[in-house]
Amino acid sequence: MKFYWIKTNELIKRIFKNYVWDIPNKENKVYLTFDDGPTPDVTEWTLSQLKKYNAKATFFCIGNNIEKHPDIYNSIIQEGHSTGNHTFNHLNGWKSKTEDYLYDVDLCANQIQKSTNHAIQSSIFQTPYGKIKLSQAKKVKELGYKIILWDVLSADFDSTISPEDCLKNVLSNISDGSIVVFHDSMKARKNLEYALPKTLDFLTREGYNFGTIP
Repeated sequence: MKFYWIKTNELIKRIFKNYVWDIPNKENKVYLTFDDGPTPDVTEWTLSQLKKYNAKATFFCIGNNIEKHPDIYNSIIQEGHSTGNHTFNHLNGWKSKTEDYLYDVDLCANQIQKSTNHAIQSSIFQTPYGKIKLSQAKKVKELGYKIILWDVLSADFDSTISPEDCLKNVLSNISDGSIVVFHDSMKARKNLEYALPKTLDFLTREGYNFGTIP
């Protein structure tokens, strides 16, 4: 049984208004995000696709992956994209003690700074799986983070859906200000490699701009 939603309900956004679900604007901007990297080959391929369309995006990176692949992480930054904290070990907040969760967030923050020679201090955070306890969210915000969730989920990580359905999830639901979640991971690779180029092409032809989440 699936426990995620593709298009976030407006009621949910109002109930959990302390989270960032979308970024309304008058510039036809959408916000593509990529979770779970950096991943060899997949992240580099993603960067090449974005470059083709002069599109900027936001990468929510796992600290453990940054530690393993600092060169790829720095490529993300050097190409003008923004990055955010996604915990060090991709923790499920619902299954974690608050103190353990916060420690993992801090580990990721330290790795980000270490990998960039303290040049970057990210202020955005996306919780793995979209699952976070209220107690955890309160503490994360007290650390100075904005908690980013999503307006549109591609579900590229789901091996039970087809690449065509992954693309449909995005194109049928995206609008000005949408935060769209993809994953630059091996698990999502098949769906991502089909859906991302077509998404970029469609949005460019429709006159959308691509923003980074500050």
